[in-house]
Amino acid sequence: MNRIIVADDELRIRKLVSEFLVRFGYEVLEAEDGDHAYHLFEENKSTVSLIILDIMMPGLNGWEVCRKIRETSNVPVIMLTARSQEFDELTGYESGADDYVTKPFSPTVLVKRVEALLRRAGGSANQGNEKQLNELVFNDDAHEVRLNGKEVDLTLKEYNILKKFLEAPGRVFSREQLLDSIWGYDYSGDIRTVDSHVARLRTKLGDWGNSHLKTVYGIGYKIEE
Repeated sequence: MNRIIVADDELRIRKLVSEFLVRFGYEVLEAEDGDHAYHLFEENKSTVSLIILDIMMPGLNGWEVCRKIRETSNVPVIMLTARSQEFDELTGYESGADDYVTKPFSPTVLVKRVEALLRRAGGSANQGNEKQLNELVFNDDAHEVRLNGKEVDLTLKEYNILKKFLEAPGRVFSREQLLDSIWGYDYSGDIRTVDSHVARLRTKLGDWGNSHLKTVYGIGYKIEE
């Protein structure tokens, strides 16, 4: 999972950006000023994928933080500010920033900017064996499922059922198909075990599970996009 530092002295803006990033499967570290932002970067240098910096912050401003980061790292940096003058943009780029977003902004557009920068940096959130469906992120390499940024504790059977569904969203899997695929062809127990496992999986996934994990009566189950 990509880790992003969000630094803004305005609590409302910082929380808005953080909540949207978490919703899209990112892990967020928050900083209320430039000094804290640089401290977080130094502590997490090897794991931070991108940094979002407000320009006008107490202590070190965004430009200063970006310059200090550029002394040791090429991590993507987005400058976030209420200013819109050309001078500010030029100063941001001269400091080593990769992109520049002016307030007020659309959080969805900001997330798209983040995704584009991570792709260019080779750090897309949806790489390798990681799948994402709205707020749910499934990482098979790490054997990890996250929903709204929080890890979901699944049993091996529940995990494999979810994996099967995510391999083909929209496809209906019969109980027999799920039994053969997950329990094995030599399983001789009650077929209703599939129902109980899917029910527990749906419960653990909460509102997301109720919205996406569907029962097709008389046939089986599927995940809807």
